[in-house]
Amino acid sequence: MERAEKLVSDFHLEGNASIFQTSEQERTSDDYFLNSGGNISFFFEKDAFTESGELRRDLFHSLNKIGHAMHDLDPVYDAFSRSPQMKKLAIDLGLTDNVLIQSMHIFKHAEIGGVVDVHQDSTFLFSEPLSCVGFWFALEDATTENGCLWAEPGGHKTSLRKRFKRRKGGGTEFEIFDETPYSTEGMVPLEVKKGTCIVLDGLLPHMSLPNTSAKSRQAYTLHSISNKATYPNDNWLQRTDLRAI
Repeated sequence: MERAEKLVSDFHLEGNASIFQTSEQERTSDDYFLNSGGNISFFFEKDAFTESGELRRDLFHSLNKIGHAMHDLDPVYDAFSRSPQMKKLAIDLGLTDNVLIQSMHIFKHAEIGGVVDVHQDSTFLFSEPLSCVGFWFALEDATTENGCLWAEPGGHKTSLRKRFKRRKGGGTEFEIFDETPYSTEGMVPLEVKKGTCIVLDGLLPHMSLPNTSAKSRQAYTLHSISNKATYPNDNWLQRTDLRAI
């Protein structure tokens, strides 16, 4: 959390800010977002700016997240992401062929942290065969009051609904495999104490609600894929020289 604050303090907003919101990703996928796979990039909450383009709050408390390559480019995140504990966890899960492809520091600030719609991680990190596994670390206590994760028990046994990819000619689009809408019925809250790691199968439908409380809910997430799987070159996130956990 201290490192995230330092990264933000060194960030200077120039030009148009990149807004992150899960409900309109096709429309809001700008070049800054599409080039963030190999960078340390900063994304704002959708309500961070006034109609005249001014920040409603200070810079730090206006951000949604930092992404998507801190695990490779920043020494603090790299050391955590490839710690002995992470290596042991990967081995225990049978992920000996997996490499890290994405990382995010998610702020979920008090009173502004936005909703994350129901989704499957393999939608955004598609491979053939499917191999995405996510690691979600609670940096602060996560409760129903401040926007903890919710997940569908047994949902990892379902099929992939859609894939988020680059559209020919520019921008992004969803390739639909199953038009059945996600349902929040039966989802359970994953309330956890800070320091907890939640492991997420790439097919597991999960979400989080807005943070309307007075307490932030920061989290760090890592996503991995198998280095033996095919990773399409029209996936939105493109990386080279992927390294193991």
